[in-house]
Order: sequence, then C-alpha cells, then structure tokens
Amino acid sequence: MIALVIVCCLYVLCSLILLGYGVQCYVLTCFFLRKRRGKIEAQRETMKRYYGVTDESLFPKVVVQLPMYNEKTVACRVIEACVDIDYPRSRFEIQVLDDSTDETRGYVDQSAAKLREAGVSISVIRRTDRVGFKAGALQNGLKYTDAEFVAIFDADFVPTAEFLKKSVAFFVDKPKLGLVQGRWTHLNKKSSLITRGQAMGIDGHFMVEQAARSWNGWFMNFNGTAGIFRVEAIQTSGGWQHDTLTEDMDLSYRMQLAGWTTEYVPELAVPAEIPEDMNAFKNQQFRWAKGSIQTAMKIIPQLIKHKVPTFKFIQAVLHLTHYVVHPLMLMIAILTMPVLFFVKITLSPLWMGLVITAMILATSGPSTMYMVSQHFLGNKVRKQFFLIPAMMLLGTGLAVNNGRAVIEALLKMESPFHRTPKKGEKKAKAGYKPIRDITCLFEVALAIYCFTGLKIFFGYTNFFVTPFLALYASGFLFVGVLSIVHLHKPDVIDMRLFGRAVPVLSKALPLFLTLTLPTLSLYI
Repeated sequence: MIALVIVCCLYVLCSLILLGYGVQCYVLTCFFLRKRRGKIEAQRETMKRYYGVTDESLFPKVVVQLPMYNEKTVACRVIEACVDIDYPRSRFEIQVLDDSTDETRGYVDQSAAKLREAGVSISVIRRTDRVGFKAGALQNGLKYTDAEFVAIFDADFVPTAEFLKKSVAFFVDKPKLGLVQGRWTHLNKKSSLITRGQAMGIDGHFMVEQAARSWNGWFMNFNGTAGIFRVEAIQTSGGWQHDTLTEDMDLSYRMQLAGWTTEYVPELAVPAEIPEDMNAFKNQQFRWAKGSIQTAMKIIPQLIKHKVPTFKFIQAVLHLTHYVVHPLMLMIAILTMPVLFFVKITLSPLWMGLVITAMILATSGPSTMYMVSQHFLGNKVRKQFFLIPAMMLLGTGLAVNNGRAVIEALLKMESPFHRTPKKGEKKAKAGYKPIRDITCLFEVALAIYCFTGLKIFFGYTNFFVTPFLALYASGFLFVGVLSIVHLHKPDVIDMRLFGRAVPVLSKALPLFLTLTLPTLSLYI
C-alpha cells in the first residue's frame, strides 16, 4: 500500500513538473512577441553601421577561432568560408585550433599554407594533449592573439561574408556588451524526417527562446558557435573552463554574473549541418543534456549567492534544468501501466475539465512555440504543422538517451567530450562513426512495454493517458529502430526504414500488428 502511494505521488509530481515546463514555452513566446518588432528594427539599423566604411583603422581587430578534432569532411569548407568574410585583412586573423589525430591535419596544413601565400593571416595551433577538449583549445588560442574580439565557429558551420561587419557593430558604444550570438540555420534540413524535426526544434530555440531571454534582460547562453565575444569579457569572467560538457553555457552565465551583457540577433544567420544519423544526433543530445545539468549544479548556487531577482532566477533555473524533462518523461512512461492497473479514478466534470486543460497546456506549449518561430521565419505554418508528430517522436524517443545523461550528471559521473560526426559535402565517404552504446536496446524494450500497456488499457475510460502511451511507444520504437539500423547503414532514409522495420518486428511481436493502426490514428 505504501509503495502504491509513493508510485502515485511520484507520477503526479512528474506530471506537474512537466506541466510547468510546458507552460514555460507560453511564457517565452509571450515575452518574445512583446519585444520582437522594436528590437528587430533597431538591430537592422545597428548592423548597417560599418557598411560603406573604408577607413580600416575604424574596425576593431577580430580573431576567428575554428576549434576542430578529426573533421576531415568539413575542415576545408569552414576555413574557406572564413577567408571569404568581408572584413579588412589588416584587422582580421584566423586561428585553426586543430587537435586532430587523423588526416584532417594534412587538409588543414595544405589549406593554411595556400592561404598564407595569398596573404591571409591564418595560423594553425596544435597542442600536445587534449586537456579541456574544446574549452581547452579555445582558451589556449587566446594566448596567441591580441585581438579585441573573438568569433567562434564549429567545423560544420559556414559563416556568411557579412557576419563580422554586422556583429561587431553591436559592440560600438557598449563597453559592457560581452557577447553577440547569431542564429543557426540549416544546410541539410530536407535530408530526412529527423533533420526536419531537429530543424524545427532548433528554430524554436533560436527564434523564440534565445530572443525572449536576451531582449528581456534574462540570462542567455552562448550556443558554442556562431557568436562573437569581447575577449576582455572572457578573461575577466574566469576564461574557458572544462569542468562541464557545455563550456559555452557555463562561460556565458559566469560572464553575465560578472556584469557583462549579451545580445541575440536572429537576423545574424549562420548555416550549419544537422546530424542525419540517429546515433550522431543522440551523441550530440547526450552531451548537451549532461553538460546542461552539470552547469546547473555549478551555476545555480552562484545565482543564489548573487541574489538574482526572483523572476529572472526562475527563468535561469528553468533554462539550466530544461533537460530534466527527459527523465521525467521516462518515469511517466514506466509508471503509467502500474498506476492504471492499481488506481481507478472517477472525476467530477469540474476536475475532468481542469485535467484536460492541464494536459493541453503541457503538450501544446512547445508546439505553439515552434509554430510561432516558423511563422516569423517566413515558413508556411500549415506545412510545418505536419512536422509536429516528428518532433513528438524525437522528443519522447530521446527520453532514454537524455535521461541517462541527466542521471550521470547528477551522480557526477565523468565522461569525455565526444564530438558529433559530420558528413560534410562528401557524404558517401564521411569515414566517421558515432559512439556506440546499448540505449537502443532499452528503447525498443520500452516500446514493447508501452505498446503492451496501450493494448491492455486502451479505451474510453483511460483516454487521459492512452494517447501518451501511444506516443511513448511510437517514439521509443522510432528512435530505437533507427539507432540500430544506422549503426550499419547510416545513409538509410528514416521514414523508408521505419516503414520496412515495423513489419519485420511484427513477425516476432504480433502485438505491433494489432496496435499500429490505432496508434497512428491518435495522431490524426
């Protein structure tokens, strides 16, 4: 009896916390809409400041840092894109922070030598070890420059020619501005269903969330790339540190606590590659999830110490701990079946209405934010709306992968900085494979578990939870099957693969045959 009470209380608690994060999406959307028109117009005027300026002495000196580790498929592309940046050569240098151990070194050296002959100020900086991984490389590179500003691009990004002129304009007459962050766009958005789903999630984060935080004076994080720092802001805030896997979020919070401000500019767009392989995507998400919680454990005590205003503090905590939604979703997926089995609840019309309202708020908050972002990006919302199921599949299916990351962070378990493999332009011979793990087996097992619960409890009396069981089952199956097949055939298109995999699984699991159509009907 006591165990049942504990399980029910835990189930309700997880549901309420998820409701809070769902409502937070509405908060971010509202605050974005309040500031959007005025900020966009002002930023457009600011970005024109250096247009037509011919006196090179009026431009601040900038160093572009390109941290990379075994990036043979994209290394030359990002270097060439940086060379094409429209900025006075006397005020602009490139640092390739190359920690590679493979043929990337040769590609980098050849490109750098050729560009030096053409008069480009470019240096290749290598270390004898990889202490601190990316954070260590960035901090080490600052020793070899006297530039006032540092722009950072990951190897899979392709900065536009006008990036520096537009971004440095924001620092003029703003001595306490420490960071200008640009928006990520997508080179391979249309490659597959998972890239389309990722693109929508990234758009929601950059178009709405980052803008709402920056424009309303809340804490905003550097996204690790496509941004430019005032070097003084980095140095006076403790520099790049590597005690978390998200050194970018860590530094940006420490910098703002030290009195520096940030500026997010959505029209400062930089194209980038999205992971097409499910395991590469999971590697990336694992690092972000674990690093965010590590940063939360490090930064929240500092927020309390600095007596940050209450609402700003709440926003910071929700921001830093956002990835806890994944272990919460995982717990609900596991606990739903025993709760339905042991607990029979009859609600009055009033309470039923309140529960339905809460469910709608919790589930439609993120979707609302994504649709708003698509509208202001100029995309047709009606077409983008049909990607919501893909977003739901990815979001729920990642619960195992990201839940493990959050637990490892809470338990202070150490793990290395695993880079995300990129395909680049030569996709057929990329040569890099994601880190393998066994989470895919747990994902498939959980899909079977949730499908079993759905079969047992599917019906009108359980209509509150059966849609969620269907979503969890489909999400775990989608992510698990793709993870397994992408280990051997990374270029298989996800929807085609999923369509072929389900009948195969159904031969061994007849349950899938009986539940596929009812499950899909819940999305219509």
